[in-house]
Amino acid sequence: MDTIHKRLGLRVKEMRGLRGLSQKQVAEKLGLKRSTISQIESGDRKINADELLKLSRIFKVSPNNLLNLEKEPEVVLQESEEKEHIEVKSEQRERINVPQKNLEKFKEVLIYILNKVGSKANVGETVIYKLLYFIDFDFYEKYEGQLIGATYIKNKYGPTPVEFNKIVEKMIEDKEIERIESDYYSYPQTKYLPLRKAKLEKLKAIEIEVIDDVLNKLSDMNATQISDYSHEDVPWLTTEEEKMIDYELVFYRNPPYSVREYSED
Repeated sequence: MDTIHKRLGLRVKEMRGLRGLSQKQVAEKLGLKRSTISQIESGDRKINADELLKLSRIFKVSPNNLLNLEKEPEVVLQESEEKEHIEVKSEQRERINVPQKNLEKFKEVLIYILNKVGSKANVGETVIYKLLYFIDFDFYEKYEGQLIGATYIKNKYGPTPVEFNKIVEKMIEDKEIERIESDYYSYPQTKYLPLRKAKLEKLKAIEIEVIDDVLNKLSDMNATQISDYSHEDVPWLTTEEEKMIDYELVFYRNPPYSVREYSED
């Protein structure tokens, strides 16, 4: 088998690991045997166009992301609180360092969201991605500061927080949340259930206000609706495919996305 299929197979294996899925789970979603997924990952079986599209949906990335065989940024969870913001370094493999301060804020915001709206049938992983995005970008536009400060990448399905999977795996390991694989109107859905309450002392009043505003406005949307809605937001519109979305772009938003009143001066 030629090199391209071996590399693509390794990419599928890597993405499956990042999403915390077993070969059996991916096989069930594709309607294939587990042994077939093993053959794909070893490069011994080609992936057809339909399977590529389904895999991109399962992994929440664009088909181009899989075909380009580009590695996702490496996410490193730090134990120290020395750095206030996420730092992105240009290396052979882009690295995103998540300081302890940002990690704790991410965890508490996610737990808060799950306690508030996680039980809604429509709120799966894709919806959570978009809720986090609007929480982060709305807060930045309104207060010119970071709330979670996650790194969001533009892909076909809308903005995606790069750190999400790494942090969620740690939270599952620490028994703070639980992952549930289910179906929503015959579509595969990954849900997360909280196993504790959010530590509200970790969140400021203005942060909770922004979070609640976003949840009240968007949490009843299903994955398709909220993805389509995110596609009309200026930060997403003006960013190249698979590139990081710049927070500064929020200051070019138009209604109904803008959450700040600007003077005419």
